[in-house]
Amino acid sequence: MNAVTRGLGIQHAASCRFEAARQITSSQIDHRSNRMHGHGFIVSAHACLPDGWSAYSGGEVSSLRSSLERRSNILDYCFLNEIVENPTDANLAKWFLDQLHVPGLIRISVQSTPDQGVIAENAYTQVWRRYRFQAAHKLPNVPEGHKCGRLHGHGFQVILHAAADVSSSSVAVEYDSLDASWEQVFPLLNYRYLNDLPGLENPTSELLSSWLWGKLKPDLPCLSAVTVYETESCGATFDGANYRIWKDFNVDSAVRHGNAVPGALEYNLHGYTYKLRLRLCGSLDRVMGWTVDFGDVKAIFDPIFKSIDHHPLHEQAALVNGDSATIAKWLYGVAKEKLPELEGVDLFEVEGCGALVGQNVGAALLPV
Repeated sequence: MNAVTRGLGIQHAASCRFEAARQITSSQIDHRSNRMHGHGFIVSAHACLPDGWSAYSGGEVSSLRSSLERRSNILDYCFLNEIVENPTDANLAKWFLDQLHVPGLIRISVQSTPDQGVIAENAYTQVWRRYRFQAAHKLPNVPEGHKCGRLHGHGFQVILHAAADVSSSSVAVEYDSLDASWEQVFPLLNYRYLNDLPGLENPTSELLSSWLWGKLKPDLPCLSAVTVYETESCGATFDGANYRIWKDFNVDSAVRHGNAVPGALEYNLHGYTYKLRLRLCGSLDRVMGWTVDFGDVKAIFDPIFKSIDHHPLHEQAALVNGDSATIAKWLYGVAKEKLPELEGVDLFEVEGCGALVGQNVGAALLPV
């Protein structure tokens, strides 16, 4: 263990799906959520698990997922109202917090559609909703020849995060509040040239996120963060004080868990298409309008990426254990030396199952 990785926060994450119907009691009599309806839910759990909790060191993700699945199976293909009183997304998350007896459990996320969900901790719950718009832009201050200096466009995505009033009759109403706020800015952005908008003369992801914050926060005091996806694999979040960016990579690698017990699936030689997320936090360059250029992140990280993509990870001495926490911790150590703004590394083996390593591990949690 070196000075870079000593004392890092490590969370294990697990996720599973279940199908269920529900009917939400809302104070708005004609609200659509009052009608019986159904969802394909995704529930995720994050925990700081103690040593020895799993059958072997490195088996934490599988053990956490098994525990989560035992609880989600209770709800699978059920009418949720018979099990959870007024089963809003937030109340479902609270149910899992109460039911999932896992040491070090930190948060539960419930996603009822690809575009909405909640993240619940014991003392805090937030809702999020995803929106989309089509727009053109260019970055006027980049060096000559930089591709972002050319006029181009994106199918942008925006996630609005807001503190949830779990005492309200329906979090569906809070989703509606986000919708109402978004409708005020959507016409300004959709099918527009962003550089023409006052305050967006240099429309980087970072400055777009803070521009949206400034537009929305006065009428939406519960707003806790704005996330802008410039592409599917990179974007920025602004929470009123800090800018964070991330860059995602897909890594195709073979692996075997060195400590796995015979009979465990991970004992076998196998492989994943890992989703790897680098999370960075830094001060804003007032000229460039970004914390770090996404292109620079990709270029700096490229030699590290090539050392693990399409390789057997467990054959590297530092990765012989082969579990996601070991790999993520190693990646953080080697990448932090080259990217000082690096705040964390998230590594997922399959949907929502893996490890989060770094400083401020719980910051800017995004749907995976």
